[in-house]
Amino acid sequence: MNIFRFAGDMTHLASVLVLLLKIHTIKSCAGISLKTQELYALVFATRYLDLFTDYISLYNTLMKLIFLGSSFSIVWYIRYHKIVRRSYDKDQDTFRHYFLVLPCLLLALLINEKFTFREVMWTFSLYLEAVAILPQLVLLQRTRNIDNLTGQYVFLLGAYRALYILNWIYRYFTEPHYVHWITWISGLVQTLLYADFFYYYFQSWKNNVKLELPA
Repeated sequence: MNIFRFAGDMTHLASVLVLLLKIHTIKSCAGISLKTQELYALVFATRYLDLFTDYISLYNTLMKLIFLGSSFSIVWYIRYHKIVRRSYDKDQDTFRHYFLVLPCLLLALLINEKFTFREVMWTFSLYLEAVAILPQLVLLQRTRNIDNLTGQYVFLLGAYRALYILNWIYRYFTEPHYVHWITWISGLVQTLLYADFFYYYFQSWKNNVKLELPA
């Protein structure tokens, strides 16, 4: 554990808490893509297959449980909560997210570090996480009406991945034989997808105006 890894985990956790805060207090999921939340639920479900077989630390186990539980609870709230689901903008959230799943799975079958079921699923989760934010970004571009909590949620998600890149760089120079090209490339692609959002987020913050993404 290093400061960049810990900061990344806490930023990721903060993004989840911001989203849950919005859902629980405002009883609204306006501006939130169900498609992206379903992809994240699939990401964590396939990544943490070792949850009950390989114990690393209490911290590691708790973080896995938090991300698994929160991702599925968010999907449940948007789909089934009698109040929250009314604010879901189904007509705008039309990105065909299932088209992302099969290419990521095929890529994981072809390019992986070890051809075992759990390793392929772990690699699949990396590829899928890299593009899971796409439905959310497309929704924000379509609606162009981004409230503060939604903007903070997406910003924290992007910041979490950027901090993880710093963690990988740190580990590369401090740990012998630390080379994970699949993780690095997936993380870089994921961070680059946030570049446009980061630009407009900082512009709105600097000029003290409401955040809007260009159509």
